[in-house]
Amino acid sequence: MGRQDEFFKHITNGNITKGESITLGSAMLDGKTIKDAFVKVPLKTMNRHGLIAGATGTGKTKTLQVLAENLSDQGVPVLLMDIKGDLSGLAQPSPGHAKIDERHAAIGLDFEAKGFPVEIMSLSEQDGVRLRATIIEFGPVLLSRILDLTDTQAGIVAVIFKYCDDNKLPLLDLKDFKKILQYCTNEGKEEFKEEYGRISSASTGAILRKVIEIEQQGGDLFFGEKSFEVEDLMRTTRDSRGYINIIRLTDIQDKPKLFSTFMLSLLAEIYETLPEQGDSGKPELVMFIDEAHLIFNQASKALLNQIESIVKLIRSKGVGLYFVTQNPTDIPEGVLSQLGLKIQHALRAFTAKDRKAIKLAAQNYPDTEYYDTAEILTALGTGEALVSALDEKGRPTPLAATMMRAPMSRMDILTPNELQNLLDDSKLVLKYNEEIDRESAYEMLNKKIDKAEEAKAKLEAQEEKEKAEAKARKAASRTTTRRRSTAQNPIVKVLTSATFIRSVFGILKKVM
Repeated sequence: MGRQDEFFKHITNGNITKGESITLGSAMLDGKTIKDAFVKVPLKTMNRHGLIAGATGTGKTKTLQVLAENLSDQGVPVLLMDIKGDLSGLAQPSPGHAKIDERHAAIGLDFEAKGFPVEIMSLSEQDGVRLRATIIEFGPVLLSRILDLTDTQAGIVAVIFKYCDDNKLPLLDLKDFKKILQYCTNEGKEEFKEEYGRISSASTGAILRKVIEIEQQGGDLFFGEKSFEVEDLMRTTRDSRGYINIIRLTDIQDKPKLFSTFMLSLLAEIYETLPEQGDSGKPELVMFIDEAHLIFNQASKALLNQIESIVKLIRSKGVGLYFVTQNPTDIPEGVLSQLGLKIQHALRAFTAKDRKAIKLAAQNYPDTEYYDTAEILTALGTGEALVSALDEKGRPTPLAATMMRAPMSRMDILTPNELQNLLDDSKLVLKYNEEIDRESAYEMLNKKIDKAEEAKAKLEAQEEKEKAEAKARKAASRTTTRRRSTAQNPIVKVLTSATFIRSVFGILKKVM
C-alpha cells in the first residue's frame, strides 16, 4: 500500500460518523487533493465550540458561509456577526463558476447552488430587525462588569437596582439609569441615606462617566424596548431549515465597548433562557463571531472572566460558539482551550513575531506523520485549511490539510432592492422595529421631583403667608397697646378733659 493509500485510509477511517455530519471538503497530501477523502464534522459535536483563523484573504469568510449553510440545511438555526458586511449573499443562490466546478470535481462532491432563509438584524440605525435589551435585564452584576466598575461602585449599582425594585421604578434605558444616578446624590440624597446609607457623589460621578462612554458608542440605541426574545433566534422554516440570522455590525468596528456589551448580554440571556440538554444529536443554536478580537482587545479582566465562564457553561445548553479571527493568539488561552473544532487557514510569516505565532499555533494541533504543521500553515492556498475536529466520542479526528468546498449561496452581498425585499418579508421587523418609550424611572423620578418641588413651593408660600399674617398681627397689637396706654395715663386724661380745655380758653379770653 502506497503512502497516498495509507493516508486515504487514515483520513476516511478517522472521519466515519454514524449520525448527521457536515462535510467540509477533502483532505490534501503533498499539495494535492485526495478525491473522496472527506473531512467531516459530526453534527452532535458542533456545540463544542470552534475557531476559524487565518490571514486576510485566505478564505475564512467562505468557510464560515459553508458551515452556516450546512447547519441551516440540517435544521440548526445560526447567528452570524457580520463585521465586514459581506454575508448577506447567503439569501441568494450562487451564480456558479468554472473554478467552483473544478474544485468540487477534485473534492468528489456535487455542487448545488441555492439560497437560504435569512433574517437581517442590526444594533444601530442600519436597516434590519432592531436588537435591544433593557437595563433591568442586565442586572447589577453584569452591568457593573460591562462598565468595569470598582467594588464600591458596583455596590452602589446594586443599591440603585434595589431602590428601583422596592419603589417599582422600571430601569429600561440609559436615561433611566442616568436619572437615578443623579437623583440618589441630589434630590433623593436624604431618602437614600435613611434607607440604604450614604452614597458618594464622587462614586456616582465616576459611574455616570462610564455610562456616557457606552452611550457615545451607540448604547442609547441598544438599551431600551422592545427587548429581543432569544426564542426568535431559534426559528426554522416549514421545510425544517434553520434560519440564518445575520447581525450587521459594519458601523460599530470602532465601538468595541458596545460590541462586547451586546455579545455578553446575548450570551447571558441565551444561557438563562435555554434548558440544560447536555450532548444531543445536534445543537440548538450555533453562533459565529467574526473579527472576534474586537470582543477581547479592549475588554476588562472582569469581562473576560465572564465571557470565559459563559463559553465553558453554554455548551450544556446546546449552543456552539465559533470565533473567527486572523490569528489564534487573538483569543484568550482560557477560551482557546475550550474549542473542539479548529479550522486554520494560511498564516503569513513576515516578521519574527509572525514566525513565533505560527510555532505557537502549530502546537495546538495533534501530531501527525503526514505533515510538518508549522511549515504547512504558511503553504496553504486560498480556500485551503488545516482542520482538527472531534469525532462523535469527543476524540480528535486525524489532522488534515483540506481543500474546502465552495459555498452554495452567493459569495457577495445583496443588492439594495434584494435587501429591501428581504426586510419587507420579515415578520421580526414588524415585531421589533416599533419604538417604545413607556413611562419608566426617568419619567417617574421627574414627576416625583416635580411634586416635591411643588410641595416645597407651597410650603414656602404658606410659611411666607404665615409670617406676613404674624407680622400684621404683631403690628396691630402694638397700635392697640399704644392706644390703651394713652387712654390710661392720668396726665393725658387731665390735659384732654373738657374742663381743662374750657379753663384754658377762659384764661385766654380774660388776658385778651
